[in-house]
Amino acid sequence: MDHAVIVHPEPYQDDYRYLEYCFAHEPSKGFFKGTCLFDPASKDTPDRLSSLVGNNPGRIVALRIHETHKPGSASLTSGPIKDRDLKSPEMKATWKRCQQLKIAVQMHFLPYYAVDILHLAQQFPDMPVILDHLGRGGEGTAAEFNNVLKLATLPKVYMKFANIESSSKEKYPFADAKPLVRRAYDAFGPNRMIWGYFGHDATGVGGGFSMAAFERDAALFENMFDFAKEEERQQIRGGNALRLYRWA
Repeated sequence: MDHAVIVHPEPYQDDYRYLEYCFAHEPSKGFFKGTCLFDPASKDTPDRLSSLVGNNPGRIVALRIHETHKPGSASLTSGPIKDRDLKSPEMKATWKRCQQLKIAVQMHFLPYYAVDILHLAQQFPDMPVILDHLGRGGEGTAAEFNNVLKLATLPKVYMKFANIESSSKEKYPFADAKPLVRRAYDAFGPNRMIWGYFGHDATGVGGGFSMAAFERDAALFENMFDFAKEEERQQIRGGNALRLYRWA
């Protein structure tokens, strides 16, 4: 591995000391970049974002936002998973600041919320938006996944190939999810898909991260994208991420 993006985990919330420790102790200069977590509907978030990005120039590449509460339920106002109202003016102000700071918004969401994400993303067409975990396509209706794919009409929206088990009802190698992968590929194309979240044990027989799990994930990737040309798979494996996260 030449580079890695650290997806700042929820247990740390908005305490970035460990992320900044990783930046200071990386194996080679510029090895790490990271995402961040703030309450996207808090009025002080835009300024806190500016401070974090300013204190770590070139390192913070995205603000990760959750929208995973039960479809039709009220947006959350407290708790560690900050599923906030995507239609609020505070949310729009946070997206605007991300655009000004030239960082992406990384959405972790259920397909039900794709329409609201599209409405927001249309207002910021020059800002990258990354859709986590294949849009969790197996956790919504067919119509809702169609709405996820409509996000591909915006040229700065990227689909992340990760956590495929969340879109499957089968065990590894999650064959029932392969049609969703192909539909995502057909919608976003090989230049707007990125691979991540590899090395995690997705077989259900173990835990944690390991080289054995990485090898399974690599084999899964090759199986899921066996229809694509090798140069296209290279783009999805890492070439697109180098450009998106400004390493290239």
